Amino acid sequence: MSKLILTSEVTGVGSAGDVVEVKNGFARNYLIPQGFAVAWSRGGEKQIDSIKAARSARELATLEEAQALKAKLEGTPVRLTVKAGREGRLFGSVKTADIAEAVASQGLGQVDKRTIELGSAIKGVGRYDATVRLREDVVAALTIDVVAAK
Repeated sequence: MSKLILTSEVTGVGSAGDVVEVKNGFARNYLIPQGFAVAWSRGGEKQIDSIKAARSARELATLEEAQALKAKLEGTPVRLTVKAGREGRLFGSVKTADIAEAVASQGLGQVDKRTIELGSAIKGVGRYDATVRLREDVVAALTIDVVAAK
C-alpha cells in the first residue's frame, strides 16, 4: 500500500488535501502520472495546508449559496451547441470545461470544471446527465442537452 497526498478530487478515493492509502499499482500507474496525487512525506504537512486552503477558496462560501446554485442547476437543462456530423456524431467530444463555460454563459452561476463528473463521454447529440459537487455535502444533478450547430 502506498500513502499519498491527493492534489485534486478523485471519485471514490478522496478530496484534495486528503492523505490516503491506495494499492501500489493504482498510485504508480494512475494517480501520480495523472497529477492527482504526490507521495506522502513528513514535510508534506505544509503542502496539505496549501491544498486545503485552495480547495476551501474554490468551494462555495455557505451552504445556502450552494443550495441556491443546486436549485438553479437542477431546474434548467444546460444547452450546448457543437459541431456534429450527419448522424449526430460529434467532431471530438464535450469536455467538462465546455460544460462549465455553458453553465456560466447561460447565467446559471460559476462552476469549477474539476467538480463536474460525467457518467460517460459525450460523443453525440442528445440528452446527458452529470453531477456537480458544489461542496462536500451538496451535489447537484445536471442535465445537458447537446445539439448540432447549423
